[in-house]
Amino acid sequence: MPETDTILAHRRFILVAALITVAVFAAGVWATLVLLEPTPPRVVVMSTGPAGSTYASFADRYREFFARQGIELRLLPSAGAVENLARLRDARSGVSIAFMQGGITDARQSPDLLSLGTIFYEPLWFFYRDVEPGRNLEGLRGKRISIGAPGSGGRKLAAELLARNGINQDLAQWLPYPPQEAEQKLLSGEIQAALMVMSWDSPVVQRLLVANDVKVVSFPRADAYVALYPYLNKLVLPEGVTDLAANRPPADTVLIAPKASLVVRADLHPAIQYLLLDAAAQIHGGPGIFQRAGQFPAQESIDLPLSDNARQYYKSGRPLLQRHLPIWLAVLVQQVLVLLIPVAGLLYPMLKLAPAVYGWLMRHRIFRLYKELKSLEAQIERPGVQKDLSSLLARLNEFEQRAQHSHVPAAFAQMLYTLRLHIDLVRGRLEASRSSQERQGNTGSTAASPST
Repeated sequence: MPETDTILAHRRFILVAALITVAVFAAGVWATLVLLEPTPPRVVVMSTGPAGSTYASFADRYREFFARQGIELRLLPSAGAVENLARLRDARSGVSIAFMQGGITDARQSPDLLSLGTIFYEPLWFFYRDVEPGRNLEGLRGKRISIGAPGSGGRKLAAELLARNGINQDLAQWLPYPPQEAEQKLLSGEIQAALMVMSWDSPVVQRLLVANDVKVVSFPRADAYVALYPYLNKLVLPEGVTDLAANRPPADTVLIAPKASLVVRADLHPAIQYLLLDAAAQIHGGPGIFQRAGQFPAQESIDLPLSDNARQYYKSGRPLLQRHLPIWLAVLVQQVLVLLIPVAGLLYPMLKLAPAVYGWLMRHRIFRLYKELKSLEAQIERPGVQKDLSSLLARLNEFEQRAQHSHVPAAFAQMLYTLRLHIDLVRGRLEASRSSQERQGNTGSTAASPST
């Protein structure tokens, strides 16, 4: 085979192998960018709570954390947990994250939502003045009571507990004041009681706890409430914790409290879920009056199932790549690595087979030369071929030149040298046949001379 043919065949093999490799890699990149949707959104929306509420203050800290990661967290104020739930359920709202008070929904009612765990207690504060509620709250009959604004989780819980104790809207006046307004009206005496779900350190709660004319209910049957409503917890506000000098509150106060959960839509990008959990660990992980250090965020699914990403986070923390790389780069590298496993499974046997295929191609080239040599040899033995011996010898010489100028890898050089030995053998037979032919010709000429 001419040198140029060998080089071209070698290049064709390399080109085909390269094209296959590039095609497999391109398919992997395409699957990463299109099918797996690896890039997290640069903007996410969180439904929070009323201005000045616990939800709103915590949301501001989440926004600052996300900004340091290069992601904009847009905060959408709401009336509270009930409105947050409505927004999360509505895929058209654009909201994908919210704080959720325990007892608001469940997996059957909200199949598209997942929990990332609980993040803090939300005590139910029951402040009153000028009345004595009584063990069964009978002292509240005929009174003006603020139970929270429509759309708030506090209103839902307050209405449930009042109705459970027989204080319905026929026996008392339920008023829809948000916490700040309820505080003002309670201090001025316009209302006699106010129920609100807020954190211990909220300004409204702190002011009411030290107000001279305002008291806070200690729930004597807290265990019964916890038994009836499993999403509730029993807490104790220690005597004097608000003001030791004035001893406020004047005795240990038993409270009931749901826990707030960090809730997301199920389609929220996993990387954003991990960022939320990191933020929650920083913001809610410290000690508090009702919690020990490290208690929150907690791997609890109060109302909604826990996200798979949250389970992984609580087990081993944030993925390794996301700890050391920018979030978009970390996600892309992670997805490519995931794809490389099947790609490597496909390429490995191909790469392993490539040397065998290449060896077969090299041997095939030499075998084609052998086939041509065998054809020349067969013509020597064919009847009447003696007339063409000179032509066959010229063809053999030309064939030998091609064999000598054939270039094959060193691993196959032995086969080429063996071919050249066999060419010499065929030449020997051909030259022997030609010598025999010449002798026969000479003998014929001698025998004809006497007749002449």
